Amino acid sequence: MQRKDLKNFDLPDAPGIYKFLGPRREILYIGMATSLQSRVRSYFASDLVETRGSHIRKMVEDAVAVEWQQTDSVLEAMILEANLIKKHQPSANSRDRDNRSFNYLVITREDYLRVLVVRGRELFQKWQEKDSKHLFGPFPEGGSLKAAVKLVRTIFPFRDTCVPDSGKPCFNRQLGLCPGVCDGTVSKRAYAQTIRHIALLFLGKKEKLLEYLKKEMARASKRQQFEYAVELRRQIGALTHIRDVALIRRDSPYQGEKCRRAEATQLLRASADAFESRGGEVNHFRIEAYDVAHTSGTETVGVMTVVEGGEAKKSDYRMFNVRGFKNDDTGALKEILNRRLTHPEWPTPRLIVLDGGKGQLNAARNVLENAGIAIPTVAVVKDERHRPREVIGDAPYRTSKEGDIILVNSEAHRFALSYHKKRRKLVLP
Repeated sequence: MQRKDLKNFDLPDAPGIYKFLGPRREILYIGMATSLQSRVRSYFASDLVETRGSHIRKMVEDAVAVEWQQTDSVLEAMILEANLIKKHQPSANSRDRDNRSFNYLVITREDYLRVLVVRGRELFQKWQEKDSKHLFGPFPEGGSLKAAVKLVRTIFPFRDTCVPDSGKPCFNRQLGLCPGVCDGTVSKRAYAQTIRHIALLFLGKKEKLLEYLKKEMARASKRQQFEYAVELRRQIGALTHIRDVALIRRDSPYQGEKCRRAEATQLLRASADAFESRGGEVNHFRIEAYDVAHTSGTETVGVMTVVEGGEAKKSDYRMFNVRGFKNDDTGALKEILNRRLTHPEWPTPRLIVLDGGKGQLNAARNVLENAGIAIPTVAVVKDERHRPREVIGDAPYRTSKEGDIILVNSEAHRFALSYHKKRRKLVLP
């Protein structure tokens, strides 16, 4: 194939999987993309050999056609890619990286099953078939798989390392990422059901999973199990509107952390711009701000405030009692952001604003990066009188949204102090 041949294929600007096909319609290569159009076009760049290798260039030269399948989300594209690679084992995928370098999702075989990301080398050397109840993969990129698993964990919390029935909640339990295997608050039967949901998702059966959850929600409502019904509704909403635009870190053939972060941010902005372009929704630019307040490390609290369309949206404000960090503002900020990310049902912000300097900015970026999320982030630096001096961080929004940034930051500072004072009153004699 040559670049001019692409005009014969109407590739969409949407997530999905693509297949390069040979003269006998054999599958030469399977890949995934956040944008099928952009990703397939990248195979005809002049520096393809330097970025992907000579065997990939030969694969493109041998190909005569491209097939693709669009998916609702990047997560589903990644799962479908892994299942298809396992089924067809295309030659170019095997040469791209041997199975021992791939990554796998393992669901262990024990009373309270664990969900783990395991490298192929470790899997083939140390694991036996009896150790695994489910094995998914190969996944070509470990970073993307870890980001996907973190995303899934916010929908279906699971156990990875904690000790069952230890009587003490683990750290992930406090963040809402463990359902309570450690402190005994989840039954073995209920937890097994959660694992079945995760297995269905990684088998590529999201529609079947959604159908089951909807029926179960109806049954729970009929039995007046309203808390359970609300949780099921949250899971249905999260699965239906998976926010994973920045999930793929390898969507470009170019390597390097700076390049990956820049591309992921561009993808996120492009998606949000498309959302804004739809009629009547131009004013839905959501900004979230975070601030921490305490008195010499006591009664440490944090808050999230929201400005949407240039106005404070107080119904979306949230308060956090900081549990793990008492006199560490950046540590407290990390805890707050990690807890916020356990709520995929909350609308995704276009911009995050922090009160502080480079320390807070780097802490927030670290949390987002570890979660596989790319959201533009800025920090408001204050003078000695606590007045805004400058805005640092991602440049595009520092000037275009300066008024909204100052407003949401001011609201965060006011709300944090107000909540902290209330907390102090509760503990003072």
